[in-house]
Amino acid sequence: MVKIAVLGCGRIGVMHARNIANHPRASLATVFDIYQPAADKVAAELGVKTSKSIEEILANPEVDAILIATSTNTHADILEMAVAAGKPILCEKPIDLSLERVNACYEKIRHSSVPIMLGFVRRFDPGHRATRDAVRRGDVGELHQVVITSRDPAMAPDAYIRVSGGIFRDMTIHDFDMARFMLGEEPTEVFATGSRLVNPALMNELQDYDTVLVTLTTASGKQCVITNSRQAVYGYDQRVEALGTLGLASSQNRKNHEATLHTQAFTERSEPYQNFFIERYSEAFAAEISEFVDAIEHKRAPEVGFADGRLALMLAEAALKSAQTGRVVHMSEMG
Repeated sequence: MVKIAVLGCGRIGVMHARNIANHPRASLATVFDIYQPAADKVAAELGVKTSKSIEEILANPEVDAILIATSTNTHADILEMAVAAGKPILCEKPIDLSLERVNACYEKIRHSSVPIMLGFVRRFDPGHRATRDAVRRGDVGELHQVVITSRDPAMAPDAYIRVSGGIFRDMTIHDFDMARFMLGEEPTEVFATGSRLVNPALMNELQDYDTVLVTLTTASGKQCVITNSRQAVYGYDQRVEALGTLGLASSQNRKNHEATLHTQAFTERSEPYQNFFIERYSEAFAAEISEFVDAIEHKRAPEVGFADGRLALMLAEAALKSAQTGRVVHMSEMG
C-alpha cells in the first residue's frame, strides 16, 4: 500500500485525496493546506490527520509519496524539496509559469532517480488513449493530421484569470501535451493566433486571449490543429481526431447518458455534455493515480514526467510568441 500525502486542499486537491483514499493499492497518509480549515474539512471527511507544514510531511517516514495540488507558484520549490527528501512526486501542471524557473528546477533535479509525474490527466482518458493506441497500431495508416478541440463551458472568474499565466500556459498546455501524445513526434514549428472575444476588456488589460487557434508541425510534416475557447455555452467540449492514410480515429465528448428524445417539435434531443474537467475526466484522474502507484511499486519512471511538463511549457511559450508577433516560431528558438 503506497501512502500518499496531498498538498493543497482546493477543488482538485480534494478530488485527488478522495481518489487516493478509494484506491485499492494506495492510502491517504495526510493532507496539508496553508488554509487550515480546508485541510481540516477533507481530513474529517476521509478520516486522516492534517500536517502543519510541507517540511513535516517530507520528514515523515510514514509518507511514501506526495501529490502537489498547491498554487502553481509553489510547485517548483516543493518539487525540489521532495526530490531532496527522496519522495516520489505527482505534480499538477504546470511546473511553473516561468520557463526560466522550470529550467533552473531541472538543473537541480536532473541527476535524481526519484519518480516525478506530471498531471497531464488527459493522456489517461479512455477515449483519448484508445485513439492514440489506434494510431500506434497503424489502424489509421500513416498519421497526417491531429485535430484537438478544447473549450471551457464558461470564462473562469477574473481573479483566477489574472494569476493563470494566460491561456497558452494555463489551458492550451494540456492540448500541447495531447498533441505530443498523439503525434509521436516533437513539433518543430508553431503558429498561433489569438482573439479577445469573450471578455475583451479583461483580455486587453492582461494582454491575454480567450479564443485561440494553434497549428503545430513536425519535421516530417505531420500537423496538429488546436482550437481553444474560454466559453462554449453548450458545455465542456473535449474532442480529439487523428487522420491517416487508412482512416480516422476519434475521441468524442461525454454525456451522463446516451438516451435521446424525438418528438414532433424536435429530434435527437439529448443530455448536455458533462459540466467540467472533474466530471469529464473522472476515469482519467483515477487512472492517473494508478499509473503513479504502479511507477512507485515497480521502481520505474512514470509515463508522463518532468520533461513532458517542460516541453509543453516550451510549446506554450512558442505559441504566445507567435500570437504576439504574427509569425511562425521555430522550436529551436526556445532553447
